[in-house]
Amino acid sequence: MKKLILLSLLFLLCGCSIVRIDTSNIDNIIGVVLSKNNNLYNQIGKGYKYYIPRGVSYMDTNDYNDVLYSDGNYYYLYIDVVSYYYNVVKEYEKDENAYYSQPIEVNGKKGYLEINEQDNGRYFIEFMYNYSKMEAEVDYDDINNVILNMSYMLSTIKFNDNVIKVILDDDFLVSEEKYDIFTSKKESNDFLKLESEPEDEVE
Repeated sequence: MKKLILLSLLFLLCGCSIVRIDTSNIDNIIGVVLSKNNNLYNQIGKGYKYYIPRGVSYMDTNDYNDVLYSDGNYYYLYIDVVSYYYNVVKEYEKDENAYYSQPIEVNGKKGYLEINEQDNGRYFIEFMYNYSKMEAEVDYDDINNVILNMSYMLSTIKFNDNVIKVILDDDFLVSEEKYDIFTSKKESNDFLKLESEPEDEVE
């Protein structure tokens, strides 16, 4: 009995609260998760860190591209440290032909969420927020859960200005290929296709 009373007092004193998210509505998922000031992190990259929620597994990193996996779906995260450092922002134009298309602005950070049905019946999700972009190709039934996971990860992206400055000043990034995460691709990119292509047989 004493333990129960102590636990009750602990919860009252801590002011802990549970926020329930209506996961049947995409707008609600985005609004609730992105508006939370979450400082958790368990993954660190070159000049950035973020939180990977329970049920999502980190797989690999290629420069600023992280590959993650959950419940049969691969997630691809791209961190645009160059646009962040130079404060480059491009406005997103809503696509009326997409399954879902919406610009996002929460807590002074901009982005967009666009979902397009593919020829194979699956859905290609592009979710850009706070100079970071996530992509996944999923079945219809997985859309909301994948967006929930993406929202958690994108909402926790934190940049380390000092590290990014050193990286850019030292010409750490030698690639001259231009990236634009503010422009929707409408279909899976080469980074997504690479995972599904069979390897050439070695003779």
